[in-house]
Amino acid sequence: MRGLIRAALLALVVGAASAGSLSAQAAAAPKIGFVNSQQLYADAPGRTEAENRLKSELSGFQAQLQRMDDSLQAMVQQFERDMPKLDSATRMTRAKTIQDRQTAYQGRARMMDSTMQVRQAELIRPVMENVQKIIEQVRAEEGYAMIFDVASQSGVVVAADKNLDITQKVLAKVKAAGPPKPTTSGNPLTPQPAGVTPVKR
Repeated sequence: MRGLIRAALLALVVGAASAGSLSAQAAAAPKIGFVNSQQLYADAPGRTEAENRLKSELSGFQAQLQRMDDSLQAMVQQFERDMPKLDSATRMTRAKTIQDRQTAYQGRARMMDSTMQVRQAELIRPVMENVQKIIEQVRAEEGYAMIFDVASQSGVVVAADKNLDITQKVLAKVKAAGPPKPTTSGNPLTPQPAGVTPVKR
């Protein structure tokens, strides 16, 4: 009888120790969550205004690119019409002029494209930085060890408990914070004249 009592007591002690160990492990487990950054950026205050401003500024560049292309096409078409009555030297000169103009326009188009990309980054960056700041704020305030981005192309998360999704929680704080302050460092796009000249005949 005493043996049974001792065994029962031992079982209780071992069970209590195991339960305490499991509780300690659960308490020590890091708190994790995840967000969908695409949704956050899509709904973030200031994003639509930044994109509309970018479109407005780009319209001048796009119009200039179109004028450059139209001018070049007109030169080519005129050359093709005149070619049968041109002597060899004139034909070569006109062809060289068109080739030089095409090279100049391509260089101008590359420069404009680079300028547009820089301006896009300037306008969109404050919105992205604001979202990132709120994510970090939620992580610190609520004790998350890690917050994953399920929309990241480099992410490796293939499945997750939806209870860990804090996208809406972060989005609520992002909206409450309002749009980021406009930056004063960025310069609006101001297209320069492309130097389009009439076709030489």
